[in-house]
Amino acid sequence: MNTITITSTINANLADVWKKYTSPEHIVNWNFADDSWHCPTAKNDMKIGGKYLARMEAKDGSFGFDFEAIYTNITEEKEFSYEFGGRNCTVSFNHLDNQTEVTITFEPETEHPLEMQKNGWQAILNNFKQYAEK
Repeated sequence: MNTITITSTINANLADVWKKYTSPEHIVNWNFADDSWHCPTAKNDMKIGGKYLARMEAKDGSFGFDFEAIYTNITEEKEFSYEFGGRNCTVSFNHLDNQTEVTITFEPETEHPLEMQKNGWQAILNNFKQYAEK
């Protein structure tokens, strides 16, 4: 299966980036592609076989969905992988001096164009970068 890879360099140290990316109290502040959406709730049982759940919805209530995944691999402050809907994703964290590079590689779905999926995931990662650098 084809994969899509996106990346961003965050101006923050690895420990802070990892915490803001994986802690539910932080996830709700950045996990959406644009300002018309939000992530009202998130839960993260970060262990192999543990479940990640994020509610993503339009602020006007017109649409929403639960993003649910099961962890398949975790290396603390380095990378983790999860399975969602028969697809796989790996998120890697690379320490670079006072910065952290976050790379996400995921298997796309077949309903939407690849470019649209890549742009959507990149928009969420860009939102994370903004949040993590505050």
